[in-house]
Amino acid sequence: MTVRIVLADDHALVRAGIRALLQAIEGVAVVAEAENGRDALALCKEHKPDLAILDITMQELNGIDAASQVKAACPATRVLILSMHSSEEFVRRAIKSGANGYLVKDAAPLELAMAVQAVMRDEVYLSPRVSRHVVAGMREAADGEPRRSSLDTLSARQREILQMIAEGKSTKEIAFVLDVSVKTVETHRAAIMERVGIRDVPGLVVYAIRNGLIHVER
Repeated sequence: MTVRIVLADDHALVRAGIRALLQAIEGVAVVAEAENGRDALALCKEHKPDLAILDITMQELNGIDAASQVKAACPATRVLILSMHSSEEFVRRAIKSGANGYLVKDAAPLELAMAVQAVMRDEVYLSPRVSRHVVAGMREAADGEPRRSSLDTLSARQREILQMIAEGKSTKEIAFVLDVSVKTVETHRAAIMERVGIRDVPGLVVYAIRNGLIHVER
């Protein structure tokens, strides 16, 4: 049986390289590609793939929040997260979103095949490098209350809006993308500022960067 994959990464060259590696795996076919999380979600709804491979840092809708929406819309689709981040916080958020695996981008090409095969066997795959961070986090949690990021206090919709604010979209643009009223976006923005303790847009941009919702090219 062919494993049908939707691949999403915001860098065309990176996406091409990953596609080439995937297509070299026997029994694997990339059926669609996307450059952002919102398009990836739409393609998953259209193609109902066996597996969605999602980069974390993508415009409009990051890979972690896209994963939770993919799982809700297409329960049979497994999700493998790709990321440059190896910290326990990112892995925890990914698994909480429903992801079936987490692969760091500097992994050896062979590890991509291992990750795909493991996830398709209904196993949870974590790159060895991130596994160490997860174990360390579990040990810390065993000694006290689990660490909780302020990002966890935001709803999925609030994280979407926070990301788009940080990307420079206006209130009207965000309202159009999400098909909601301007007033709704303003209400969410006020709630976001209250929950994270930040009172201006530049502060929200810095917060989004620090929490991996957006990435600044250097």
